[in-house]
Amino acid sequence: MPVTEPPDPADPDPVDADPTASDPAADTDPVRTALLAALVELERHVGEQGFDQAPRLFALVRTDDLVAAEPALAEHLGLRSTAEGGFPEALTPVEQEFAPGADLVGALSRIEWPATVHGCALACERSFLPAGDQAADVPDDPDEATTFVAEHPDRQDVRVVVGVLRSGHRHGVARLVSHPEDLLGASDLVPGLAEVLAYTLHPDEGLDGPDPRPHPAAEELSE
Repeated sequence: MPVTEPPDPADPDPVDADPTASDPAADTDPVRTALLAALVELERHVGEQGFDQAPRLFALVRTDDLVAAEPALAEHLGLRSTAEGGFPEALTPVEQEFAPGADLVGALSRIEWPATVHGCALACERSFLPAGDQAADVPDDPDEATTFVAEHPDRQDVRVVVGVLRSGHRHGVARLVSHPEDLLGASDLVPGLAEVLAYTLHPDEGLDGPDPRPHPAAEELSE
């Protein structure tokens, strides 16, 4: 379970568009700021290997807790606790062994995290159709819809990184293949995926609402 390079919430990516720009609460809520920093760093980390990757799952651990539990590892990684001048509520991502196969939602719904895990994040790639007349032609059958979107000349491919915390905070960032210079972000970027990730942290509460599996063309990215 490799630990990624710890994010610095005070060091935004100078190349990307600010994914917090549409979320004023991020400026005043240190927990939300820490989650955004972790997701931006994860997207950058995953993006180093390009597109056409399988889904990747990460536990989000409070850096303060990791420093207390694993001081030698923390020193090796250069992690600092809040008492040592680290950013309040900072999160350290820990990648998990994860091979979901064709049923991503089913694989996620079988996960239960230990209490030491404060949140989780998933990086995956999606295809969708821009809003317009072509979206109305998508078949209702999920398998047929997936094939329809994959073969459509106007489809958009995107990498999304969605994270949720036990506190209820959730956010997502995304990078379109067609616009790799831009990083999009919103708290409701991919709500169905966020709901499934939240379920892994609170399995006793069950999933809210209808089947959260996103239709390939129905759940579009919100900027």
